[in-house]
Amino acid sequence: MVTIKSKYEIEKMREACRVANLTQKAVEKAIRPGVSTLELDRIAEETMRANGAIPAEKGYPSGMKGVPDFPGSICASVNDMIIHGIPSSREVLKEGDIISIDLVAYKDGFNGDCCRTYAVGKISSEAQHLIDITKQSFFEGIKFAKKGNRLGDISHAIGEYVRKNGYDVIREFEGHGIGREMHEEPGIPNFGKAGRGIRLEPGMTLAIEPMVVAGSPEICQGDDGWSIWTYDESLSAHYENTILITEKEPEILTLA
Repeated sequence: MVTIKSKYEIEKMREACRVANLTQKAVEKAIRPGVSTLELDRIAEETMRANGAIPAEKGYPSGMKGVPDFPGSICASVNDMIIHGIPSSREVLKEGDIISIDLVAYKDGFNGDCCRTYAVGKISSEAQHLIDITKQSFFEGIKFAKKGNRLGDISHAIGEYVRKNGYDVIREFEGHGIGREMHEEPGIPNFGKAGRGIRLEPGMTLAIEPMVVAGSPEICQGDDGWSIWTYDESLSAHYENTILITEKEPEILTLA
């Protein structure tokens, strides 16, 4: 069921999203060659807790037998890892890497979700182009995040922009509604046909998140049961914001 947030709930969402955005900025400042993803995880958790929030991803259930709950406060995915990278002291960033930081701040009963892909030192022009196209595909999609449009209009715009620029999106994972729960209805693919899906209404809060690959969209899962990689070891980038559907233009809650 898709939830329409009240004015009270929207204010709570704004605050959770403010903390998520603040946390991204704190992590970004620490990204450099030689830093471990576990150190970035520590910075993220400390920032959230200092602002009255907790990391919603920490302890998130896997839902799979034999796979432990997610241990990190962030998902830290490097180069050809698409999503769900577990922070580790052994994962030390190198010059030329790219890293996607996906985090969710939970405060006063509500979630704020955002992801960015960052350069580690000087990166190749190809890697930068991938990051830029991934980010812009989000903004192409939310041009259609307006009252009365359909969900598929967003999905279609993202997918077409990505493909037009020579990349592809993964099919197995998608954006989602968000609010009291990290993942709510509706699911939001990064591809599809315009004019399909539910109509957008003011008060909907959605996490739109293009996950873009430089090569094949085929994926594989790591032995940890969480990490998702590109099958052909091509680079991947990820960009996400929590948005609010309004009477006019969408409000990007995680870009306060």
